[in-house]
Amino acid sequence: MGSCFSKEKGSSDATDDAAAAVGSSGRWRKSRDAIFLKKKSSIDDDADQLLHHISGRMVNNAASKTACVYTQQGKKGINQDAMIVWENFSSSDTVFCGIFDGHGPYGHMVAKKVRDSLPVILCSQWKASNDQTSFENANGSTHSEETASLSMDEEGFETLDTEGDKLPEIYLPLKKSMLKSFKLMDKELKLHPAIDCFCSGTTAVTLVKQGPDIVIGNVGDSRAVLATREKDNSLVAVQLTVDLKPDLPREAARIQQCKGRVFALQDEPEVARVWLPNNDSPGLAMARAFGDFCLKDFGLISVPDIYYRRLTEKDEFIILATDGVWDVISNKEAVEIVASAPSQATAARALVDWAVRSWKLKYPTSKNDDCAVVCLFLEHSSAVNGSVEEDSTTEPPHEAAERVAVTDGKNTALDVPGDSHALAVDNLRNLQGSSEIVPVPESTEKFFVKSQGQSKRSLAECISTAEDEEWSALEGVTRVNSLLSLPRFLSGDKRSASWRNWL
Repeated sequence: MGSCFSKEKGSSDATDDAAAAVGSSGRWRKSRDAIFLKKKSSIDDDADQLLHHISGRMVNNAASKTACVYTQQGKKGINQDAMIVWENFSSSDTVFCGIFDGHGPYGHMVAKKVRDSLPVILCSQWKASNDQTSFENANGSTHSEETASLSMDEEGFETLDTEGDKLPEIYLPLKKSMLKSFKLMDKELKLHPAIDCFCSGTTAVTLVKQGPDIVIGNVGDSRAVLATREKDNSLVAVQLTVDLKPDLPREAARIQQCKGRVFALQDEPEVARVWLPNNDSPGLAMARAFGDFCLKDFGLISVPDIYYRRLTEKDEFIILATDGVWDVISNKEAVEIVASAPSQATAARALVDWAVRSWKLKYPTSKNDDCAVVCLFLEHSSAVNGSVEEDSTTEPPHEAAERVAVTDGKNTALDVPGDSHALAVDNLRNLQGSSEIVPVPESTEKFFVKSQGQSKRSLAECISTAEDEEWSALEGVTRVNSLLSLPRFLSGDKRSASWRNWL
């Protein structure tokens, strides 16, 4: 009896010891995770504080001598658009511009995260690439051949459109840095402990201008447009990027090869969307994006198309804007509106205001999308107004530009230890600027451009533009970039015939 009791007691003690050990281990893991999250949050807060104190960096509605930025929330909920202009980026003659259009439940958080982190990562990678190039040149290595090999192995294929002149020294290091930075940014989002990017993401159009050279990286369906003058002094709108929609042949082919599906809904036959192989979700209206990891195994990538252009004295300004603007305004109209603005400081707001009015006029039963605009005015631009024409192609004119596009069919993350944002924080202390930034006044004078529609009424008569006016669209339709509230699909041949066009 005693031995039995002793045996049971010993067994009980062993069980208690094991439970205590497991409990202690569990508490240790929770404590370790809490410490990690707290430490990471502290690092992010420190980085944000440093970013906010950098001179020449604009992320809110504001204007400087060379650029202006403006965004306005639509009727769908929280504003998921973000934008940035960073003057004196890495050097005194360099400007970084970016526009980001978030989507999904946490799209606003993803867009802001990419806005804050991507320039820092790019700055760090660009510096490292320049250092590597200098070292290779000093040792007589063939950097161009190595870069060509890199393009073939990692970026799939490269198309080069040049006329005569060779690419400048800035291009190859910056191209390599952009490709790597976009991969690192997507990996950072995937590992982020506080932002759920499984069904949320953002587009990105980033532009780096150094002297007369610009390099653009594009992911998604936001757009960059250049205003340049013809020989007769008329302004021409030149689209610098391609909207990476799922119905583009190369994008659709990649998605289908990865078992993803591309088709449009019955009530939106013009909007092709990306769907999972065996589930009618999430219905993403773009072929490339940061985040959206539910689709990353099925053809969605975050590898940018990269474009290069050499500016001339005929080039006036560059517009970056989200699809909330381009859905209702043509390239030609956008250039005309910016050129007709009362001042450079109010140009971005003028374009956003016009887009909001156009949404109400063209889609009266729909809720207008968020709008964000960055206007970058070139140093040699003049204030002379002229008529605006639109280039019939999306390619820059060959005589004034060299264009390089880099695309990829794969999106493998780089195995880099630690948080790339945190590793690059120290570089912020070396970035200083002196450009004065002034806020855009709320009482900016409104102006109107001649209506291009068939209505005989002016926009002023059709739409009230008072900011305090409450506009209701409860009976309207919300046009979104991703569908998480899934529609009920018809089976078999009853499904819309338009979806077959995307197969």
